[in-house]
Amino acid sequence: MAAAKGKITLIPLGGLGEIGKNMMVVKYEDNILVIDAGLMFPEDDMPGIDFVIPDITYLLENKEMVRGIVLTHGHEDHIGALPYVLKQLNVPVYGTRLTLGLLQGKLREAGILGQCKLVAVKPRDSVTIGPFKVEFIRVSHSIPDAVAIAVRTPLGVIVHTGDFKFDQTPVDGEVTDFHKFAELGDQGVLVLLADSTNAERPGYTMSERTVGLTFDETFQNAKNRIIVATFASNVHRLQQVINAAHKYGRKVAVSGRSMVNVVNIATELGYLTYPEDIMIDLDDINDYPANEVVILTTGSQGEPMSALTRMANADHRQVEILPGDTVIISATPIPGNERMVSRVINSLFKQGAEVIYEKFSGIHVSGHPSQEELKLMLNLVRPKFFVPVHGEYRHLIKHAQLAKEMGMDEANIFVAENGQVLEFTRKSGRVAGRTTAGKVLVDGLGVGDVGNIVLRDRKQLAQDGILIVVVTMNKETGAIVAGPDIVSRGFVYVREAEKLMEEAKEKVKIAIEKTQVRGNADWASIKAGIRDSIGKYLYEKTRRRPMILPIIMEV
Repeated sequence: MAAAKGKITLIPLGGLGEIGKNMMVVKYEDNILVIDAGLMFPEDDMPGIDFVIPDITYLLENKEMVRGIVLTHGHEDHIGALPYVLKQLNVPVYGTRLTLGLLQGKLREAGILGQCKLVAVKPRDSVTIGPFKVEFIRVSHSIPDAVAIAVRTPLGVIVHTGDFKFDQTPVDGEVTDFHKFAELGDQGVLVLLADSTNAERPGYTMSERTVGLTFDETFQNAKNRIIVATFASNVHRLQQVINAAHKYGRKVAVSGRSMVNVVNIATELGYLTYPEDIMIDLDDINDYPANEVVILTTGSQGEPMSALTRMANADHRQVEILPGDTVIISATPIPGNERMVSRVINSLFKQGAEVIYEKFSGIHVSGHPSQEELKLMLNLVRPKFFVPVHGEYRHLIKHAQLAKEMGMDEANIFVAENGQVLEFTRKSGRVAGRTTAGKVLVDGLGVGDVGNIVLRDRKQLAQDGILIVVVTMNKETGAIVAGPDIVSRGFVYVREAEKLMEEAKEKVKIAIEKTQVRGNADWASIKAGIRDSIGKYLYEKTRRRPMILPIIMEV
């Protein structure tokens, strides 16, 4: 795509029409700045996939233009794709101390930490990256050190809020920099990109401190052990759990790899503070009375391999749920995870635990702004153009409607999709086309090698199973030497369907004969004949369509 002179181009590569894998491209002439590079967890229709990252084909095609990546905060949906992106695009990464601390752990695991240039910044810092002057603005979120980004370009200022909320009483006392947003609004903002996650929720999002009050009350009343499951990266929440434990004379043990990593990094960097003797090893919890123990754990989303799920299923190596334990699930299920979370809650109740979860308690508050805060951000910044970001399509529409209700010209509001190219001049904005954007699926060590066809096969295998037909044939005469043998997996239990299997074998023989009579004796034609014949027969008999895999061996 040729560089447009006198224009600023914005291209969302992720985070629009979905929750997660946030990534925004800012382009001016031959210079590209990237804001965030996150991942998304797989949906129900992605069997076997570990997570999903943005398609960065556009960035790779314009590699020489990319000047750097700036990060708003350290959540997975904003930094999780960086180990994959930086392997292909080695550019400087700018972020606050905690954000870079969490990122370093990921890059170390990926074996590329030494190859990456990481630049630490503080709120109110400004750095020059190519033609862009980038300023970092403190915001409140459910992780410390979150910032919004103001990008000063030759054509005007672009403000990207990142994830934020207006918490007047944050746990760490670091209030959102209202003054800076208002100052930018006075100077004039060309485009505002703002978080839409909670655009459907009226009113204000409650302060993180309200969770601390609930913890205090719960810890005071709990008679036995307390197990708290939350997002590992929600450092403010971890701090409040530790504070409550300290107040009521309890020791804290940490379970789950990501939780251990975050606690270590946040403690090392000074974002988590506590008396030295409060933390104990998970192996030592049985050395203390039950009413003196708190366990911090991962698994608030019901993930099958997480520590809490293993505890609920009684197969955790170190922690067994005991009758009378209080389990606090301090998180809201991400859309799509509700069933897994319900399953874990039910299992915990069966084990005799008392479970406190978000629906019926003040045990969780969101880290995102509700409608009144979104209005306040629009009033502070007063942008010429507005692009809602970070949310499913309905959230973006709702956010756009709020802006319209506040008097913004509808023509200046852009509800975009991933891959759409938005072009802005000082006076006008338009959708100028599309570029490559989409989902790259990560499965084990494979990145992008599982596509739609493989997923379709996996779904078919999950629905109707597989039937393997093995026939040994004479290469010269085409006669069947051995078989056919049929192996069934996930279709029918062979021992209880002997008649069906015998008839299926006869169909295979007939199909081979028919193919040979027609003069199509090559193996590909014979396999196709087997597949068609046996597929039709099995559907008539069972109304199922298993995957049929014919294997012909030559002698």
